[in-house]
Amino acid sequence: MAKIAFIGLGHMGGGMAPNLAKAGHDVRAFDLVAAAVEHAVDGGCAAAGSAADAVKGADVVITMLPAAQHVRAVFENDVAPNATKGALLIDCSTIDVASARAVGGAMTAQGFDFVDAPVSGGIAAAASGNLTFMVGGSDAAFAKAQPYLEPMAKAVIHAGDLGAGQAAKICNNMILGATMAATCEAFAMAERLGLDLQTFYDISSKASGQSWSMTSYCPVPGVGPDTPADHDYEGGFAAALMLKDLRLAMDAAQSAGAYTPMGAEAEKLYQRFVDRGGGNKDFSGLIRMIDDSWKVPEEQK
Repeated sequence: MAKIAFIGLGHMGGGMAPNLAKAGHDVRAFDLVAAAVEHAVDGGCAAAGSAADAVKGADVVITMLPAAQHVRAVFENDVAPNATKGALLIDCSTIDVASARAVGGAMTAQGFDFVDAPVSGGIAAAASGNLTFMVGGSDAAFAKAQPYLEPMAKAVIHAGDLGAGQAAKICNNMILGATMAATCEAFAMAERLGLDLQTFYDISSKASGQSWSMTSYCPVPGVGPDTPADHDYEGGFAAALMLKDLRLAMDAAQSAGAYTPMGAEAEKLYQRFVDRGGGNKDFSGLIRMIDDSWKVPEEQK
C-alpha cells in the first residue's frame, strides 16, 4: 500500500483521510488545527508535524484546502521542495480554473504527476466514502490517481485536461445553488398558498419540479429524508462555501464570456444570506431568509 500525505483536515478532508487509512494506506495527516489532526489519528491516520514533514517520502500527496492562495502556498513552499520527484499530487480543493492550471503546470514541469480533483457530496459523503470526484489532468495522471480516489468515492470521473475538474465543479455547484434557491422559493410560496408542505413534496418530488435539492436535500424540516433542515441547518454545506463557489462560477463566466443570469441572481441571494449572519448555516437555510422576505417591504430587501 502507498504512503499518502493528506494536508487539510477540515469538514471534508477530516472525513476523507480516514477512508484511505481504512483502505490500508499509510496516511500521514496534517492540519493547522490540532483537534483536526487528532480526529484523523482516531480514524487510523498518523500525525505529521507540518505539511513539509507529511510529504517527505510520500508516494501520493492529497490536499483539501480552503482557497487558491492556500493551494499555491502549500504546493510552492511545502510540496515542491520536499516531495519526491515523480510523486502523484492530487488537489481536491475547490479553486478557480486558472489557479488549478497554474499550480498543476508548475508541478508537472518539476517532475510530478498532478490532477485537480474537486468533490461533490458534502460532509456525510466525505465520511462515508461516497463522494463524486471530478478530475482534471492527463490520461496517465488520471489512471494513476483513480485507485487512490476510489476508497473515498462513489464515482471518479475524468473531466478532461488540467483545470477541467474545477470547471466541472463550479458549473455543477452553480446548478446546485440556483436550484436550491428556486426550491426554497417554491416551498415558501406553497405554504403561503395554503398547501401542506409534505403534500407538496409528495407531488413535486414525483413531478417535473423534482430535483436533488428537493428529494435528497429538502430545505423544510420534517419533509423528505433527514437533512440539515432537521438540525436547525447545522452541518452540511455552509452557505459561505456555496457563496465562494458561486463567486468562482461568476468569475469563470466573465472570463469565458458566458451569460449566467440565474447564477448571478443566486450569488446575490447567498451574499445577502451570509451578510445577515447565515454563513455558517447550511446553504439550504436560505429558505429562512426567503420566507422572512415576504414580511419585509420591497425597498428594504
